[in-house]
Amino acid sequence: MKIKFCQYCGGKTENKIPKGDDHLRAICTQCKAIHYQNPKIITGVIVEHKGKILLAKRAIEPRYGTWTIPAGFMELGETAQVGAARECFEETEAKIKDIELFGVYNTTTNSQVYTLFHAKLANEHFRATVESLEVRLFAIEDIPWDNISFPCVESALKRYVKELQGRCFSIKLEDITQDFAGSRSGAYFDA
Repeated sequence: MKIKFCQYCGGKTENKIPKGDDHLRAICTQCKAIHYQNPKIITGVIVEHKGKILLAKRAIEPRYGTWTIPAGFMELGETAQVGAARECFEETEAKIKDIELFGVYNTTTNSQVYTLFHAKLANEHFRATVESLEVRLFAIEDIPWDNISFPCVESALKRYVKELQGRCFSIKLEDITQDFAGSRSGAYFDA
């Protein structure tokens, strides 16, 4: 999404590369403020209860009608784990306990970073909300793999299911992308 007007003075912006930078930025033509567009942080949680996984069927776009773990955009003033618990409650009315970091997923194709946790269901109360069409606990063999909402959710769930057998959860960093073409990340690492 292109920034067309300055958030400080309302002046029009133009895209230029500022001195010392290497990215196009929206620069105000009046007050000269530089506006940055950065990745969005999504936080979510894989909730387990007696060997089953809590999933919600999305009632909103994108991916309306697909299954996902409770997750959404972080709000200002909250930590990633508080955001994950809030999103879980907003989407399922479930309260959680024993929350631990599970993984960080970079989705460069849509400029998002997912911080995903795993936790236990605090009690057996959960239900659909305005953000979900349905909320269910799925046995591992019944997870609707062909109808999972996002690639990072699918990747995290598959790893969780694999590690659930040994009850030994790792913390992973994973890049989720369809195409690395144009990626400059290699320029920042030594071989």
